[in-house]
Amino acid sequence: MLALLRVALRGDGDLLSLLPASAYRVNVGPLGYSRRQILIVNQPDQVRRVLSDPEGIFPKSDLMVDALEPLIGDSIFVSSGETWRRQRRMIDPAFTMMRVHRAFPAMQEGAEACEHMLDKQAAEGSAFSLDLAMSHLTADIICRTVFSTGLETAAAHEVFDAFTVFEHSVAQVEIRRLIMDRAWTSVPQRRFVLEACATIRKHLGDLLDTHLGPQGEHFDDIAAAVVAARDDLTHTAFTREELIDQLGVLFLAGHETSASALTWAFFLLAMQPALVARMRAEIRELAGESGPITFEMTKQLPTIRNMFRETLRLYPPITFLPRVATEATTIGGRRVRRGALVMVAPWVLHRHARYWREPHRFDPDRFLPEREAQLTPGAYIPFGLGPRVCAGAAFAQAEAVLLIARLFRRFDFHIVKPQSVRPAARLTTRPAQQIMVRVTRAAP
Repeated sequence: MLALLRVALRGDGDLLSLLPASAYRVNVGPLGYSRRQILIVNQPDQVRRVLSDPEGIFPKSDLMVDALEPLIGDSIFVSSGETWRRQRRMIDPAFTMMRVHRAFPAMQEGAEACEHMLDKQAAEGSAFSLDLAMSHLTADIICRTVFSTGLETAAAHEVFDAFTVFEHSVAQVEIRRLIMDRAWTSVPQRRFVLEACATIRKHLGDLLDTHLGPQGEHFDDIAAAVVAARDDLTHTAFTREELIDQLGVLFLAGHETSASALTWAFFLLAMQPALVARMRAEIRELAGESGPITFEMTKQLPTIRNMFRETLRLYPPITFLPRVATEATTIGGRRVRRGALVMVAPWVLHRHARYWREPHRFDPDRFLPEREAQLTPGAYIPFGLGPRVCAGAAFAQAEAVLLIARLFRRFDFHIVKPQSVRPAARLTTRPAQQIMVRVTRAAP
């Protein structure tokens, strides 16, 4: 009740503030008191059962589906059953085009553009938003990957601002509704939330339109593959609105979640000069002071790879993976009512006292090969599990290693007010307030 009052007074919809200390110790247990049953599932075998859903009774929660519908429609991210299987069959060919070796040039182009921006910031010495910089960088890369073009700065800022409005205000994170409403209660979205969705969809539509009609025939990218997709039974294509839905998922999954993870990675590294020195020694031994960092090299930078894995453990981009029970069942011996909200929370699972030694401590070396035996199978799920596991996991990891290597080789990052930084969970794990940062050129 104190947590609920605190969140209500602060008014920022931060779901992390509602988690009781007991959530980090239980296998399966209730989350507070609410009109509908809310359970948190931390037991790895039961987490796998819920996310793999072999019984077909744990679709994505009604709260998430209703919240995301104005943004991405009934797309592959929220659909279920035969609709999801049809969409997956149609989009699978496009997923093959996200293979890292094919997308890596777009990552390098995005990194180079970001280096030019940081050179200017270092010369000026002014503070800027780390969140916005990472959002612009990842939006630029995913646009180059999906649409074969970068996202110009004004559009990137509009998308960032619109998504911030959406994430702060979408009805899924209205605490009162979460606590008081019955299961499957339709929740109307407020006008400015719908306007934010319309802004994002407009920019996606503008990018999509370059691929429609005769002018789109010369493209060989993800958008072109989705445009060309046909249902194997009816031979029908996606409509323009459906294309925006599906490409919106690819854009937001490859942009917003990566931006979240990189924001936290850069924040953590800015506070860890000894770790940065280790990374730089590794980078310079492999690629020199200014030599190119190739795709193969990203596999040979274990300090950065482990650092990013630890970032995803402590700050998983998707904080909660909510499901709804469509029929009464049991989970881990606990009765589950029809309509119950079943929460698998990577944030909690990754910090659970039973599965992690010093769970809240930042320790990239816990992922060293010689310590792998200490890791609990199934307790680390930053990309989900089962048939709906993130198809861009390899893409995201290669992107992060390249960007961290290139940017930290050349720059030092200085957080303006590190003591004020606080995580908040809405749709993704973001800082409650934007993190302001300055950069200086790293000593040779």
